[in-house]
Amino acid sequence: MDRCGPGPTAAAGFRSAMVAAFGRSILVSAALTVADSKRAFHGAFSHVISPLYRRMIDELLVELHLLSHQRGFQGDALFATGLVQVFDSFSRHYRPVDQRQPLFEALCASSGFDAAEIRRLHDQAMAAMGHHSVQEVKQWIDNEGAGSPEPVATALAGVRRPDFHYSRLMAVGLLSLLGQAQGAETLDPMALRQEAHDIGSSLGLLRERVDKDLSLYATNLEKMTQAVELMEATVAAERRRSERRLRTEPESVLPAAD
Repeated sequence: MDRCGPGPTAAAGFRSAMVAAFGRSILVSAALTVADSKRAFHGAFSHVISPLYRRMIDELLVELHLLSHQRGFQGDALFATGLVQVFDSFSRHYRPVDQRQPLFEALCASSGFDAAEIRRLHDQAMAAMGHHSVQEVKQWIDNEGAGSPEPVATALAGVRRPDFHYSRLMAVGLLSLLGQAQGAETLDPMALRQEAHDIGSSLGLLRERVDKDLSLYATNLEKMTQAVELMEATVAAERRRSERRLRTEPESVLPAAD
């Protein structure tokens, strides 16, 4: 079974690493706190983060920390696709570009998740969905996952577990996977969201919760896009003003030094 969440062995190793990093005040048997995860993150990623991205980073840190403590949570393809989609969408304009991957790795590692495994599950699921239609996805749901490719099959089976724990990242993952399906490009965004709602309901997910999470994702992404555009316009305007000042400043009247 594909998993990218922190299993018992990984969690124990992570707790040991935390003790080594922060001293014996943190007992191996003690549950890690949000503060512990944040310290681990900043220890792994020491670069200054622009204020524009701090809220996104903080929310993901808290979300991953809470999920790592949920017994019924599985880090499957649905979760992995949602996490990668959220991170990539909100950090698309993050600068410098070469810090994006270390940032993602530090976010995952801070709560014991494997960034490489999460990326692998995302890529594998997205590639698999490209060979199937939205109608086929509905048939998989009706047949309780029969016929679905890995790692999608594992994710669908996980949703039906009695101890299944829902995350808002899964709603984004569901929408992203449907968007990759054959024929999805002919659907407008609202129609695609409706398909996600219908399939989510068929899986047993609360329709109101999925709708709320997808609406919040779309709204926050639009706000981030607008904020980035405003920041880039402000920087460009300041650059033009600086260039004009340089062109209009008089040359020095002092003789050059020997």
